[in-house]
Amino acid sequence: MSGHSKWSTIKHKKEKIDAERGKIFTRLIREITTAARQGGGDELANPRLRTAVLAAKAANMPLANIERAVKKGTGELPGVVYEEKTYEGYGPGGVAVLIETQTENTNRTTSDVRHLLSKHGGNLGETGCVSWMFEKKGLLVVLGTACEEDRLMELVLEAGGEDLTRIDEVFEIITPPEAFTQVKAALEKQSIPVESSEITMIPKTTIKVTGKQAEQNLRLMETLEEYDDVQHVYSNFDIDEQEAPA
Repeated sequence: MSGHSKWSTIKHKKEKIDAERGKIFTRLIREITTAARQGGGDELANPRLRTAVLAAKAANMPLANIERAVKKGTGELPGVVYEEKTYEGYGPGGVAVLIETQTENTNRTTSDVRHLLSKHGGNLGETGCVSWMFEKKGLLVVLGTACEEDRLMELVLEAGGEDLTRIDEVFEIITPPEAFTQVKAALEKQSIPVESSEITMIPKTTIKVTGKQAEQNLRLMETLEEYDDVQHVYSNFDIDEQEAPA
């Protein structure tokens, strides 16, 4: 079981709870605003914005909030300009950690990220120290009861996907970034519900951690995810099923 797969499964469960509490709205609004600022407010011409808006709708964000975020990005409404910054470092046991942030104060965010890593047994590294260990891919999650595995694999491959893996109660579908939209569309055309979908970073190799180190890494990831300036966190740790929280 890869660190990415286990952590992503944990995240999917956690995000449903966070969505109910409104915790992820701030993160989604920042992504919509940044996407609109960089690529314009037309979803058809801006794939990043289209993905961000779909994620916001999946989290039940009110349409008015989405429209305001887009207008702040295009400059039609006043708003904060967020700078994107990626941090690289290590967690307990030497696992790689990649942290993507959007912030209006990079000095504060750098200090906070360094502190959070240190507090949980990790450390901040230099630019480029771990990013080479990851590949950008599309990730879609489908419930295991939504479709027979063989049929789902056939659909995914025909639409340009790369791989399908059963993880606990869900299927995780991996695609090249450029095939992400068409694979999702192919599933929706067959009325197969997609629980979550994102462009993500997947580790090329994993590092096995157990016991205290497994617990520390999970706590580190959760803490970083909860920090407001953090958009995404990726790691290459590998843990056994019994090490993961229920």
